[in-house]
Amino acid sequence: MVSTQDTKLRGPAVWALVLTGVASFMAALDNLVVTTALPAIREDLGGKLEDLEWTVNAYTLTFAVLLMFGAALGDRFGRRRLFIVGLTVFTGASAAAALATGIDALIAARAVQGVGAAIMMPLTLTLLTAAVPAARRGMALGIYGAVTGLAVASGPLIGGSLTEHISWQWIFWLNVPIGLALIPLARLRLAESTAPGARLDIPGTLLISGGLFGIVYALVNANSEGWTSAPVLTGLVGGSALVGGFIHHGFNHANPMLPMRLFRDRGFLGINLASLLMFLGMFGSIFLLSQFLQGVAGYSPTEAGLRMLPWTGMPMIIAPLAGILSDRIGGRPVVAAGLAFQALGLGWFAAVLSADVSYAAQLPPLILSGIGMALYFAPAANVLMSTVAPADQGKASGTNNALREVGGALGVAVLASVFSAQGGYESPQAFTDGTVPALWIGAGAVALAAALALLVPRKAKAAEAPAGRTTAVPDKVPAAG
Repeated sequence: MVSTQDTKLRGPAVWALVLTGVASFMAALDNLVVTTALPAIREDLGGKLEDLEWTVNAYTLTFAVLLMFGAALGDRFGRRRLFIVGLTVFTGASAAAALATGIDALIAARAVQGVGAAIMMPLTLTLLTAAVPAARRGMALGIYGAVTGLAVASGPLIGGSLTEHISWQWIFWLNVPIGLALIPLARLRLAESTAPGARLDIPGTLLISGGLFGIVYALVNANSEGWTSAPVLTGLVGGSALVGGFIHHGFNHANPMLPMRLFRDRGFLGINLASLLMFLGMFGSIFLLSQFLQGVAGYSPTEAGLRMLPWTGMPMIIAPLAGILSDRIGGRPVVAAGLAFQALGLGWFAAVLSADVSYAAQLPPLILSGIGMALYFAPAANVLMSTVAPADQGKASGTNNALREVGGALGVAVLASVFSAQGGYESPQAFTDGTVPALWIGAGAVALAAALALLVPRKAKAAEAPAGRTTAVPDKVPAAG
């Protein structure tokens, strides 16, 4: 007979699950919640296409480049303490975003939000793992993952509903009372822990932050200022040089935030490049399609969010089946098939899109894209962990999550750049003319991701490790956003 104690979470474990789950929900939600609010923000605060890009990218970019640094800060100075610091910054920045009276103030607040999320998010799983006994960790992590997935799926719908029925400011006000409740509870209910000997890689953080900012800045402003203008060329050349410096630093520094030796494994290289390209195509497409559904198709923000659910919400239904399939035939073919379905979905969307397209014509590519997303997400983490030794799993997961966020930021910048070169906001036809070629670029990026996923070896070396090693959650594993 199995005792109640063996099957239920109690005391500190329950509090850790609730607190980290709610915090991760807020941070993951803010990746996509703003997408259906973009037309309302543009109407209220003004701004050009590049300003709308930065309302998304200011969050994803700071989130991406500071994820692993945030984890290191927690290891060095106390995980509970830094979790509370990140939560405080995130909550305060959410209030500042809600109070913004201009587009520049909103972008600045979104950047600070990303800083808070980058400190908070990588510590949620570490705190949860430490609080939950090993025998019940799988159940706790399953609940945690479902909560994070729900945030991603419901982001456009929540953003649309709040925008339509109250105001776009409430997509940010929503975080404030939740954050204010979590801060004292985290202080009282979470145990403190550190990692003795943890070191901060400040040079690496500065190099990658400056490099990615320069590249994204250039992509966002290329069409308005010209590809050969001094600011754009400076961003591209300077940013690329700084990223090159970061790569050199990763090979030669004694304790880099991202050890470049990991990329010598073709499986690690393949799954990470595939993840970056997947998010590039997906985020950039959602950025444009959420506006298309409102500005061209004429749906309200809530209706637009609901109509995107076949895509964003499908992983909640398909992911368990994808996990079972992955266990039977291996993760590589499932991930590759998922990316192929996502690419086909985006290509199908590009093929049928017109100024007067019906929702019935949009539904099949939405469903296909959602199935593809689910098939990718379910086994991707295990595929990633199979490419590295157990000692490197923390940095491997942090790297993958950071590259996903970088891919999202690049996707919005690249696809919006294609959009503005081929179309614009002048009329429904102009918006369609810009969106179609951008979707083809997104489909091509995800198709390339599917090919790169095949670099992952059939036989995972971690599969030879003792049972449970590949699914254990190491320290410093940021949750996917």
